[in-house]
Amino acid sequence: MLVLRQFGRLFAGALLVCAVFPAAGQDAEPEAGSGLSHKQAVHAKSFMVAAANPLAVRAGYDIIKRGGSAVDAAITVQMVLNLVEPQSSGIGGGGFLLHWDAGQKAVSSFDGRETAPAAAGEDLFLGPDGEPVDRWDARVGGRSVGVPGLLRMLEVAHRQHGALPWAELFAPAIALAEAGFEISPRLHKLAAGSRHLQRYSAARAYLFDGEGKPLPVGFRLTNRAFAQTLRRIAMDGADAFYTGVIAREIVAAVQGTTDNPGLMTLDDLSAYDVRMPEPVCAPYRVYRVCGMGPPSTGGLTVAMILAFLEPFDLKALGPDSASAVHLYTQASRLAYADRNRYMADGEMVPVPTNALLDREYLRQRGELINPASDMGKAKPGTLPEQAGSGLIGGETMEQPSTSHISIVDRNGNAVSFTTSIAIGFGSRVMAGGFFLNNQLTDFAFRPRRNGVAHVNRAGPGKRPRSSMSPTLVFGPDEQLRLVIGSPGGTSIIGYVAKTIVAVLDWGMDIQAAISLPHFANRNRKETELETGTAAESFRAALAALGHSVKVRSLTSGLHGIDVGPAGLTGGADPRREGVAMGD
Repeated sequence: MLVLRQFGRLFAGALLVCAVFPAAGQDAEPEAGSGLSHKQAVHAKSFMVAAANPLAVRAGYDIIKRGGSAVDAAITVQMVLNLVEPQSSGIGGGGFLLHWDAGQKAVSSFDGRETAPAAAGEDLFLGPDGEPVDRWDARVGGRSVGVPGLLRMLEVAHRQHGALPWAELFAPAIALAEAGFEISPRLHKLAAGSRHLQRYSAARAYLFDGEGKPLPVGFRLTNRAFAQTLRRIAMDGADAFYTGVIAREIVAAVQGTTDNPGLMTLDDLSAYDVRMPEPVCAPYRVYRVCGMGPPSTGGLTVAMILAFLEPFDLKALGPDSASAVHLYTQASRLAYADRNRYMADGEMVPVPTNALLDREYLRQRGELINPASDMGKAKPGTLPEQAGSGLIGGETMEQPSTSHISIVDRNGNAVSFTTSIAIGFGSRVMAGGFFLNNQLTDFAFRPRRNGVAHVNRAGPGKRPRSSMSPTLVFGPDEQLRLVIGSPGGTSIIGYVAKTIVAVLDWGMDIQAAISLPHFANRNRKETELETGTAAESFRAALAALGHSVKVRSLTSGLHGIDVGPAGLTGGADPRREGVAMGD
């Protein structure tokens, strides 16, 4: 009860505030906040689905009720999200999926990250003068579109862990696309706030009326083109997307944006290959935390934050302690410094995974944390000479337009799946009724400094660095404990690590942990506190410790499931439209 009282004080008043949306024609933070709504933990005995839209969650719930697996439900949820939440994810993008096989006691990971076309060199976003182009000029149009990996990844996961036929998993989204769904307040607001969405005719015709006004909340929106696309994929598998009619539509759309044409070809699509890297698993106290490896930086960076925090008695400090927030920001500074320096596509550049997780390295680096003073911008750690040599690092742009799905099925199998098309509505280019990603802008815009290459520079077939952090946590008995993840660009890592701390150290239920006001430091000048929440109360105490504090919108989309002896508890982020549902 003590922890619940602490949480109540911290979160008091948070639900009274709504984030301010940008006016139409002003792109502010992509996937901007849509206000806070009170949500309660959901309890179930057998299975659970948590995701960003009630229609998608219900579809996944029904799939499991019919005997589907966690992977089956994840595919169905994603297809419905593509329809009802098109700004965040879909078959025009990519994602990372972690799977827990309860029978085999095994974690596997599936990398469906987008790839750069074969013609993309490190100068992808350099202008004729050799300088990086304007970021908005790069973000929209075909040049920013990476080869989508989502469908091929889901197909591979289904072959290994599916229970129902592939075609059945697309039926809910097809039916909804044809019958129509009501535009939600969030979709309406985000469409209204995007000045670039009307730049391309297909997007303009889909989400705006003849006068250029965004379709209103409650408008019944149909998408027969998307229904037809899904029918082809349901019948012929992912090959229908990577070859044939759909592939030709994608390439025509990418190359046909006359203001910013892209480089993708039919050969790029047909050559896409799914990777199944080893999950990154590391200890935290008596737990084991597993995440994705490169090109996701989530698994490594979350593990490092937790390792730096382990020597401190966070439980005694509690969540309403400025001291706990300070320690968290210092651990985050150190981890993000190493992330920016060393992590990228591990098949294209050397990523020193083992060196970064070495317990002695983490212990010595963690000694840089001063409980009484902010360290300022942290420098990356010094690793053995061969690790990451010959390259430079630095922060690169990632935008917080993504979605996360957490599922546990009747057999105890679990999926933690983070999926994205990058910035809100991706490249703004549509093909076959869906938006195409602009993930290539996650590469470094300036590929070299003083002749030395950036670890996250673009290159043929390379996958851009990502912060997506689907995570599974296991207890000391090696039983599944948490299924968690979030959108949020480079902030994803901090959102996920903080939620893990809130559950494991502060004893919060998963909904309380997800709803906890955000505090963060991505090794930038400012420590960030979530505007309109009780996190603002830390401002003076942190300033006294030397922090430069910035109060701003911190829009996550956490969805999680806590597995315990009495069953499942699910939570959904109050900052978005999601829900948890189970039996």
